[in-house]
Amino acid sequence: MADQKSAKSGTAAPRITVDETGKLTFMGKKYRAAIGKAGMTPHKSEGDGASPIGEWKLRYVMYRADRVPAPKTGLPTHIITPEDGWCDAPSNSHYNRPVRLPFDASHEKLWRDDPVYDVIITLDHNDSPAVTGQGSAIFIHIARPNYEGTEGCIALARNDLYEILAGCDTATRLCIKAGKSDQA
Repeated sequence: MADQKSAKSGTAAPRITVDETGKLTFMGKKYRAAIGKAGMTPHKSEGDGASPIGEWKLRYVMYRADRVPAPKTGLPTHIITPEDGWCDAPSNSHYNRPVRLPFDASHEKLWRDDPVYDVIITLDHNDSPAVTGQGSAIFIHIARPNYEGTEGCIALARNDLYEILAGCDTATRLCIKAGKSDQA
């Protein structure tokens, strides 16, 4: 597969790569990341707690302007409000899409008491179109202090996430791969 060209520079788009040990690499630098609490899977299903193996486009960034500064990034940005949610109800027509709260079907609240969703990178996992039951709300977001496993997302320290965002644009891809990285 030919590399995608970066929208900023016309050069090969950088890839964010994460392996099953939680080692994430981007532009030659290594970072610690949390992955799904059930590891990784090539067959993601709703609620399985696994990160989906594959390559995903970065869509846009959402952030809590009341808590964190706007990230410097080549990705579109949106401010999270208390009315923002994400539908995780497989039978709903809004499955794996942002929704406005209140919302009658099952959903995640993006305006949280903890800092985990203070910065979120949305991905194109299962969104074009969303297939019922194949996973929702797979993001890159802020890790808990102990890097505890996620519900399927990739999570990083806030400072690391900001550093990575500075090098991202809409051509950047997240590569979730099985096995250990072959890079030292």
